[in-house]
Parts: sequence; C-alpha cells; structure tokens
Amino acid sequence: MNRKQKTAQAWIRPEQPDPALERVRERVRTCIQCGTCTGSCPNAFAMDATPRKLWRLVLMGQTREIFESHTFALCSDCYCCSLRCPRGLALTDAMADLKQIAAARKHGGDPACTAFYSAFLQSARRYGRVQETRLMVRYLAVMTPRRPLMPLRFSGLGLQMIKKGKISLCRPAGGRNLEGIFARIESRRDGQ
Repeated sequence: MNRKQKTAQAWIRPEQPDPALERVRERVRTCIQCGTCTGSCPNAFAMDATPRKLWRLVLMGQTREIFESHTFALCSDCYCCSLRCPRGLALTDAMADLKQIAAARKHGGDPACTAFYSAFLQSARRYGRVQETRLMVRYLAVMTPRRPLMPLRFSGLGLQMIKKGKISLCRPAGGRNLEGIFARIESRRDGQ
C-alpha cells in the first residue's frame, strides 16, 4: 500500500469504530461518491441527508449524525440505487442494516415511522399476515397521545374502505402465528 492509500485509509477509518456499523461500512467501503444513488432515489427530495452523504457518514464513522438522520427510515427499498450503482454496491441492503441497528438500539428516528413499522411487524408476527384494521388501531394507539387529532385524518378513508369491502373488521381466515419464525430469526441475529 502506498503512502496516499495509507493516508486515505486513516482518514476514512473512524476514531472509535462502532462494531454494529462495521457490516454497513464493509458494504459501502468502495463507494466512489458519484451521487448516482441520490440521483436514482425517488425519496431523496424528502431526506435530510442524501444517500450519498449518508454513505460518507458511515465511512467516516459518524454514528450520531447517521442515526439523527431520517434518511434510512425514508428508504422505500425500491433497489434503484443498488441497480444503478456503478460499483454494484448493495446499498438497499446497507439501508436495511441501518434500519435494523436503529430499531435494536431504539434510536429515535421518526416516531411515526417507528410506530408504523412496529405495528406492522406485530400484526405479521401474530396473524401471519397484516390485518389492516388491527394495524391501524395499534398505530393510532401509539400516535394519538402525541397527535390527538391524527385518527380523524384517517376516519373518512377507513369508512370508505369498509363500505367498499376493501378491509374487514373480522379476523382474516387462514392466518397462522409466525412467532416461531420470528423467534428463530431473533436468536440467530443475537448469536452473531
């Protein structure tokens, strides 16, 4: 390794490496900061830090700035960035890793997104699929203390969907509990 490469490596290496971010850092280590990921992202306009900036923060080990950002929470997993990356990096998978780290550490993020994802997973875990009415009841139960008028925003839409038969108030038939699958995944993740 020549002197330039050693200097670049020292500059990229964080002062106190966060072991949880090492997997993400490995995924984006060869990023050339071209901005294709940001240009390809349909949600970049709403992000406080562009995907390109987020990858730079990961490489620099800026854990606080990464998890104060809402960028990874707004990623819709469309894979546009991964498909268009000239280096072929698995950027969508790196975003998913950041989401998992944030959830495991209970990093703030957007409370509405966190509440929705949590309610979604609880519904899938318990019923083997998402039951829309229970999903929204759980979501609104968490969000109502923070935003008391929020349920009113969704009431008209909910009534229309019930009237048209798009959602049901009854438990879906054929659903099965996925608790065992979730438990195995969590035990494997904890074992790593």
